Amino acid sequence: MTLADVTTWADLRAARTLYEDDGALVLDKPVGWSVMGERHDTDLVRLAADDGEKLWPAHRIDKVTSGVVLFATRLEAHGDLTRQFNRRTVGKSYLAVTGTVGLPDEGRIELPLSVGRKNRVRIAAPREAIALVDGVWTVPDDAVDTSKETYPSTTTFTRLESRERATLLEVHPLTGRRHQIRVHLAWIGHALVGDPLFEKNPTTRTGLHAHRLAFDAPDGQRRTVTAEPDDEFRALLGGAASGT
Repeated sequence: MTLADVTTWADLRAARTLYEDDGALVLDKPVGWSVMGERHDTDLVRLAADDGEKLWPAHRIDKVTSGVVLFATRLEAHGDLTRQFNRRTVGKSYLAVTGTVGLPDEGRIELPLSVGRKNRVRIAAPREAIALVDGVWTVPDDAVDTSKETYPSTTTFTRLESRERATLLEVHPLTGRRHQIRVHLAWIGHALVGDPLFEKNPTTRTGLHAHRLAFDAPDGQRRTVTAEPDDEFRALLGGAASGT
Protein backbone atom coordinates (compact mmCIF):
# COMPACT_ATOMS: atom_id res chain seq x y z
CA MET A 1 0.00 0.00 0.00
CA THR A 2 1.45 3.36 -1.06
CA LEU A 3 0.51 6.80 0.19
CA ALA A 4 -1.62 7.27 -2.90
CA ASP A 5 -3.61 4.12 -2.10
CA VAL A 6 -4.83 5.42 1.27
CA THR A 7 -7.74 7.84 1.46
CA THR A 8 -9.12 7.10 4.95
CA TRP A 9 -8.07 5.60 8.28
CA ALA A 10 -10.60 2.83 7.66
CA ASP A 11 -8.80 1.90 4.42
CA LEU A 12 -5.41 1.65 6.11
CA ARG A 13 -6.73 -0.14 9.19
CA ALA A 14 -8.57 -2.75 7.13
CA ALA A 15 -5.60 -3.43 4.87
CA ARG A 16 -2.82 -3.30 7.46
CA THR A 17 -4.10 -4.83 10.71
CA LEU A 18 -1.95 -7.80 11.76
CA TYR A 19 -3.36 -8.40 15.24
CA GLU A 20 -6.03 -6.89 17.46
CA ASP A 21 -7.51 -7.62 20.87
CA ASP A 22 -9.23 -5.70 23.64
CA GLY A 23 -6.43 -3.22 24.23
CA ALA A 24 -3.79 -3.74 21.53
CA LEU A 25 -3.58 -3.13 17.80
CA VAL A 26 -0.65 -4.16 15.60
CA LEU A 27 -0.32 -2.59 12.18
CA ASP A 28 1.98 -3.21 9.23
CA LYS A 29 3.08 0.40 8.76
CA PRO A 30 3.68 1.42 5.15
CA VAL A 31 6.98 3.09 4.34
CA GLY A 32 6.63 6.87 4.25
CA TRP A 33 4.18 7.03 7.15
CA SER A 34 5.04 8.32 10.62
CA VAL A 35 3.78 6.69 13.80
CA MET A 36 3.04 10.09 15.35
CA GLY A 37 4.31 13.63 15.61
CA GLU A 38 3.91 14.77 12.01
CA ARG A 39 1.94 17.85 10.99
CA HIS A 40 0.33 16.30 7.95
CA ASP A 41 -1.81 13.36 6.89
CA THR A 42 0.91 10.69 6.97
CA ASP A 43 0.77 10.58 10.79
CA LEU A 44 -1.00 7.37 11.86
CA VAL A 45 -2.08 8.62 15.29
CA ARG A 46 -3.41 11.84 13.79
CA LEU A 47 -5.17 9.99 10.95
CA ALA A 48 -6.88 7.68 13.45
CA ALA A 49 -7.87 10.58 15.72
CA ASP A 50 -9.40 12.44 12.82
CA ASP A 51 -11.59 9.38 12.26
CA GLY A 52 -12.58 9.15 15.94
CA GLU A 53 -10.18 6.44 17.16
CA LYS A 54 -7.63 7.13 19.89
CA LEU A 55 -4.31 5.26 19.70
CA TRP A 56 -1.34 5.25 22.10
CA PRO A 57 1.92 4.03 20.49
CA ALA A 58 3.83 1.53 22.61
CA HIS A 59 6.98 2.27 20.57
CA ARG A 60 7.97 3.89 17.28
CA ILE A 61 9.73 3.00 14.08
CA ASP A 62 11.13 5.57 11.67
CA LYS A 63 9.08 7.08 8.87
CA VAL A 64 11.43 5.47 6.32
CA THR A 65 10.98 2.05 7.93
CA SER A 66 8.05 -0.25 7.16
CA GLY A 67 6.58 -3.05 9.23
CA VAL A 68 5.25 -4.00 12.64
CA VAL A 69 4.06 -1.27 15.02
CA LEU A 70 2.22 -1.88 18.31
CA PHE A 71 -0.44 0.51 19.65
CA ALA A 72 -2.64 0.48 22.72
CA THR A 73 -6.30 1.11 21.97
CA ARG A 74 -7.09 1.65 25.66
CA LEU A 75 -5.11 3.92 27.95
CA GLU A 76 -5.23 1.23 30.65
CA ALA A 77 -3.23 -1.11 28.39
CA HIS A 78 -0.64 1.44 27.33
CA GLY A 79 1.48 1.44 30.48
CA ASP A 80 2.12 -2.30 30.46
CA LEU A 81 2.94 -2.38 26.75
CA THR A 82 5.46 0.46 27.00
CA ARG A 83 7.05 -1.05 30.11
CA GLN A 84 7.78 -4.20 28.14
CA PHE A 85 9.89 -2.15 25.74
CA ASN A 86 11.60 -0.34 28.62
CA ARG A 87 12.38 -3.67 30.30
CA ARG A 88 13.53 -5.17 26.96
CA THR A 89 11.21 -8.15 27.21
CA VAL A 90 9.86 -7.51 23.71
CA GLY A 91 11.38 -9.56 20.90
CA LYS A 92 12.22 -7.38 17.86
CA SER A 93 13.45 -8.64 14.51
CA TYR A 94 14.18 -6.47 11.47
CA LEU A 95 15.15 -7.19 7.88
CA ALA A 96 17.87 -4.88 6.58
CA VAL A 97 19.42 -4.50 3.15
CA THR A 98 22.87 -2.92 3.05
CA GLY A 99 24.42 -1.58 -0.12
CA THR A 100 27.63 -3.48 0.61
CA VAL A 101 29.04 -7.01 0.87
CA GLY A 102 31.64 -8.58 3.12
CA LEU A 103 29.76 -8.87 6.38
CA PRO A 104 30.35 -12.03 8.44
CA ASP A 105 27.66 -14.68 8.95
CA GLU A 106 26.94 -13.21 12.38
CA GLY A 107 27.97 -10.06 14.18
CA ARG A 108 27.46 -7.90 17.23
CA ILE A 109 27.75 -4.11 17.30
CA GLU A 110 28.39 -2.59 20.73
CA LEU A 111 28.85 1.09 19.98
CA PRO A 112 27.59 3.89 22.25
CA LEU A 113 25.39 6.55 20.67
CA SER A 114 25.13 10.26 21.29
CA VAL A 115 23.37 13.22 19.69
CA GLY A 116 25.45 15.65 17.67
CA ARG A 117 24.76 18.77 15.64
CA LYS A 118 21.24 19.30 14.31
CA ASN A 119 19.99 16.55 16.65
CA ARG A 120 21.70 13.88 14.56
CA VAL A 121 22.40 10.52 16.18
CA ARG A 122 26.02 9.42 15.89
CA ILE A 123 28.53 7.07 17.46
CA ALA A 124 30.00 8.68 20.59
CA ALA A 125 33.58 8.10 19.45
CA PRO A 126 35.78 8.76 16.42
CA ARG A 127 35.15 6.42 13.49
CA GLU A 128 38.81 5.41 13.43
CA ALA A 129 38.51 4.11 17.01
CA ILE A 130 36.00 1.42 16.00
CA ALA A 131 37.56 -2.05 16.03
CA LEU A 132 36.26 -5.46 14.99
CA VAL A 133 37.41 -8.25 17.31
CA ASP A 134 35.94 -11.78 17.13
CA GLY A 135 32.80 -10.62 15.37
CA VAL A 136 32.15 -7.68 17.74
CA TRP A 137 32.49 -4.01 16.81
CA THR A 138 33.49 -1.88 19.81
CA VAL A 139 35.47 1.20 20.81
CA PRO A 140 37.86 1.53 23.76
CA ASP A 141 36.45 3.26 26.81
CA ASP A 142 39.01 6.06 26.54
CA ALA A 143 37.83 6.85 22.99
CA VAL A 144 34.25 7.62 24.05
CA ASP A 145 33.32 11.31 24.04
CA THR A 146 32.04 11.92 27.57
CA SER A 147 31.45 15.64 27.05
CA LYS A 148 27.80 14.82 26.23
CA GLU A 149 25.38 12.14 27.32
CA THR A 150 26.05 8.73 25.77
CA TYR A 151 23.77 5.73 25.36
CA PRO A 152 25.16 2.18 25.42
CA SER A 153 23.66 0.38 22.44
CA THR A 154 23.82 -3.18 21.14
CA THR A 155 22.71 -4.59 17.79
CA THR A 156 23.16 -8.18 16.63
CA PHE A 157 22.72 -9.51 13.12
CA THR A 158 22.73 -12.67 11.04
CA ARG A 159 23.57 -12.56 7.34
CA LEU A 160 20.75 -14.21 5.39
CA GLU A 161 21.93 -13.66 1.83
CA SER A 162 24.51 -11.76 -0.20
CA ARG A 163 24.24 -10.54 -3.75
CA GLU A 164 26.77 -8.78 -5.95
CA ARG A 165 26.21 -5.35 -4.42
CA ALA A 166 23.86 -5.91 -1.49
CA THR A 167 23.39 -7.99 1.64
CA LEU A 168 20.23 -9.07 3.45
CA LEU A 169 20.45 -9.21 7.24
CA GLU A 170 18.20 -10.26 10.07
CA VAL A 171 18.85 -7.64 12.74
CA HIS A 172 17.99 -7.55 16.44
CA PRO A 173 18.33 -4.23 18.29
CA LEU A 174 18.87 -5.37 21.87
CA THR A 175 18.56 -1.75 22.97
CA GLY A 176 15.95 0.54 21.46
CA ARG A 177 17.75 3.79 20.66
CA ARG A 178 16.60 6.25 18.03
CA HIS A 179 18.08 5.37 14.59
CA GLN A 180 20.15 2.64 16.27
CA ILE A 181 20.23 0.08 13.44
CA ARG A 182 20.77 2.74 10.78
CA VAL A 183 23.65 4.43 12.59
CA HIS A 184 25.32 1.23 13.80
CA LEU A 185 25.44 -0.31 10.33
CA ALA A 186 26.57 2.91 8.64
CA TRP A 187 29.41 3.54 11.08
CA ILE A 188 30.87 0.07 10.56
CA GLY A 189 30.86 0.73 6.82
CA HIS A 190 27.65 -1.06 5.81
CA ALA A 191 24.95 1.60 5.45
CA LEU A 192 21.42 0.62 4.50
CA VAL A 193 20.36 1.00 0.90
CA GLY A 194 18.49 4.27 0.35
CA ASP A 195 19.02 5.70 3.83
CA PRO A 196 18.58 9.50 3.72
CA LEU A 197 20.67 9.84 6.88
CA PHE A 198 23.74 8.77 4.91
CA GLU A 199 22.79 9.04 1.23
CA LYS A 200 21.86 12.32 -0.40
CA ASN A 201 18.71 12.12 -2.52
CA PRO A 202 18.31 8.32 -2.44
CA THR A 203 16.56 6.80 -5.44
CA THR A 204 15.02 3.88 -3.53
CA ARG A 205 13.18 3.38 -0.27
CA THR A 206 15.29 2.71 2.82
CA GLY A 207 16.24 -0.94 3.27
CA LEU A 208 14.80 -1.46 6.75
CA HIS A 209 11.65 -3.42 7.62
CA ALA A 210 10.30 -4.28 11.08
CA HIS A 211 9.64 -7.95 10.42
CA ARG A 212 8.57 -9.53 13.70
CA LEU A 213 7.47 -8.46 17.19
CA ALA A 214 6.87 -10.68 20.22
CA PHE A 215 5.10 -9.19 23.24
CA ASP A 216 2.77 -10.01 26.12
CA ALA A 217 -0.71 -9.00 25.00
CA PRO A 218 -3.33 -7.49 27.32
CA ASP A 219 -4.98 -10.93 27.56
CA GLY A 220 -1.82 -12.30 29.18
CA GLN A 221 -0.75 -14.41 26.20
CA ARG A 222 2.62 -14.10 24.51
CA ARG A 223 1.98 -13.02 20.92
CA THR A 224 4.33 -13.04 17.96
CA VAL A 225 3.25 -10.93 15.00
CA THR A 226 4.97 -10.95 11.60
CA ALA A 227 4.78 -8.50 8.69
CA GLU A 228 6.22 -9.90 5.49
CA PRO A 229 8.12 -7.37 3.33
CA ASP A 230 6.39 -6.11 0.20
CA ASP A 231 7.61 -6.18 -3.40
CA GLU A 232 9.27 -2.77 -3.11
CA PHE A 233 11.45 -4.00 -0.24
CA ARG A 234 12.21 -7.33 -1.91
CA ALA A 235 13.30 -5.49 -5.04
CA LEU A 236 16.18 -3.92 -3.09
CA LEU A 237 17.86 -7.33 -3.14
CA GLY A 238 16.25 -8.70 -6.28
CA GLY A 239 13.57 -10.60 -4.40
CA ALA A 240 15.80 -12.26 -1.81
CA ALA A 241 13.84 -10.83 1.11
CA SER A 242 10.82 -12.96 0.30
CA GLY A 243 9.90 -15.77 2.69
CA THR A 244 12.69 -15.14 5.21
